[in-house]
This record gives sequence, C-alpha cells and structure tokens, in this order.
Amino acid sequence: MKIGIVCYPVKGGSGVVASELGLALSAIGVEVHFFSYALPFRLTGFDEKFIFHQVEVSDYPLFQHSPYTLTLATRLADESRRVGLDIIHAHYAIPHAVSGYIAKQILGGRLPKLITTLHGTDITLVGLDPSFFAVTKFSMEVSDALTTVSRYIYDKTYESFGITKPIKVIHNFVDNERFKPSQKGCDRSIFARPDEKIIMHMSNYRPVKNATDVVRVFKMINDQISSRLVLIGDGPDAPNVLRLADKLGLKDRTLFLGGQDTVETILCKADLFLLPSASEAFGLAALEALASGVPVVGSIVGGLPELVKDGEVGYLAPIADVETMASRSLEILSNPDLHRKMAENARKLTVEKFDTKAVVKQYYDFYEEVLARD
Repeated sequence: MKIGIVCYPVKGGSGVVASELGLALSAIGVEVHFFSYALPFRLTGFDEKFIFHQVEVSDYPLFQHSPYTLTLATRLADESRRVGLDIIHAHYAIPHAVSGYIAKQILGGRLPKLITTLHGTDITLVGLDPSFFAVTKFSMEVSDALTTVSRYIYDKTYESFGITKPIKVIHNFVDNERFKPSQKGCDRSIFARPDEKIIMHMSNYRPVKNATDVVRVFKMINDQISSRLVLIGDGPDAPNVLRLADKLGLKDRTLFLGGQDTVETILCKADLFLLPSASEAFGLAALEALASGVPVVGSIVGGLPELVKDGEVGYLAPIADVETMASRSLEILSNPDLHRKMAENARKLTVEKFDTKAVVKQYYDFYEEVLARD
C-alpha cells in the first residue's frame, strides 16, 4: 500500500497526528509519502522510512498571493503518476482535500482514493466562514471517504454542513511507549523542589486556548500550595500569558520553554496539566499528559469529555470558570490518594483505548475498506 499524507507542518494537533500516523504506518510496511510546504512537525530530517515531498510555490508577477492549492494539486498528481499512490490522505478539508480532488481529476483513474480527515477548526471555524463554506462542503462531498477525530466533530459536521456522506470516527492516539510516567530524563528536580507541585500547559497559544486562564488558575493554586508553572509551546498569545504572569507576581515561578520536540521527557515531570480551552476538537495535548500519568483539569468543551472522564482522570469545568478549575486542581494536588488513583486511571485509559497500534490499525483497515470500493 502506498499512502500520500497531506498536512500542515506547524505545531498543532493535525500536524502531530498526521506525522505520527505516517511514521506508524511506515513501521508496518506501508510506503508513506508526506506532502507539505515544509517538513511536518515531529518529522526530523531525512528518514529512510518515509519520503517527504516539499511543495515549492514559485512567485509569479500575475499572482498577488501564491496559489498553493494548485501547486499542491500538481505535485500530488505528478508524484501519484510516478509512484502509483493508492490513497491521498488529506488532513484538513481546505486546501488539502481540494488539492487532492484536483489531483484525482488530473489523473482520471480509479486511484488514488481521497480520504479526508476533519480535525476541528476546518469545521468549526474556517469552514463556517462564508468565504469558504461552499468549497469546504464540496471538498467533503467529493472525498471518497471521511474520518474525524472525535464524536463532537462528527456531530458538528452534520449539523453545520448538512452532508449525507458517512463519517468514521477514529480518535487521536498516543505512543504509550514514548509517553509514560517513568522514563529516562524524567527528573522533576529540574523544575521544582520536592515540596513544590509542577503545573503544566502545552498548546499553540492561539486565543482559543485561553492560556491566560492557565495563569489565573495557577495563581489560585500557588496561593494555597507552593507550585511552579511550566509552559510548553509557542504562538500569538504567548506574550500576553507571560505579561499576565509578571503582573500577578508569578514571573519567578513561571518557566516558558517554547516549542519542544521531546515533550515526553517534560510532561512526565508534571503533577497536573491544565487545558482551559474555549474550543477543543479532541485534546491531543491532554491525551499525551494522561499517557504520562498526569491528571488533567480543563474545560467542558468539544471533544474533551470523550477523553477526560470527569472524576476519573481529572475534572472538567465550564469555559472561563477559573475558580472551579482552581478548586478542582487543589482537590487533586492536596489529596495524594486521589492524585495517585487519577494518574493510574489516566495511564490505563490511554493504554486500553488510545494506543497508537490499535488506532493505526483502525486507519489501515479503513484504507483497505475504501480501496475495495468500486
């Protein structure tokens, strides 16, 4: 089987899932080709297990903006003709599914099949913009098959776009051998004293992540229990987060690490993970924290309730309810038995339901099913 994976290369859930999926597929013998304008996140340089096709967009005086969608479509068609791709797996409806559809029309044959995975903002934000609504709906309707990463996005897609095509829910996944509670390099003394708690947050710091609420919750935690805040990732809202930490007198208790590739050796040091987002299609960062044996406190939003079982692996509260989030956080941090139980439940959940091998098999079986269709 030869799969072309099309994704954004940036640090976000869709890029992580697409990269990890491709690596896992290549490990079981699938020939994987990645297509993007830069090397996707979590793929580090040359690797004989996959082939990366960088989509170069040339400047042309007639175009005010580079026509990436068309250049990507051309590259997909050219490489598919050359190597014989069986499937183009587009992560995000636009522009990737659109480019995949154009490539199929150029080729004019039965293969490759086009599978589109809906990750969240392509449905809840970009796709609902009047400028993109029609083309987003079209890209889904002309795909040979659709998947989505949560039941929430499944329901939202039908509700918002009124499509009739079946959608298969395949949840995001985590490598439980990579993300685990105890591993080499997991020395928490790097960040805090033995008597201090370590609170973490990881995101792309877009406003929708409500990362400033992380600081507000941390302030209430630290007022009761001496703690340290560790922030992973980067994005447009990061300066506001750091300014708020300074304003609240927490600058010396906050460590901003920026973007990190080996987050598994950082998350395992945490006592608690905060994710107070205003929107989450699934919550990949929370999944990786849970696999690391870290309870999660976050928002009752989107696909998070499918992952964070309230009272079992952490707690969920209404969006922006920082008082409840802080109260729930203190409940976990001040009760060693509760913390241990939640940490054990978190690890058990990810191993039993969200492990890479099991979920990637769902993708592989779905590929075979789609290829068998006329």
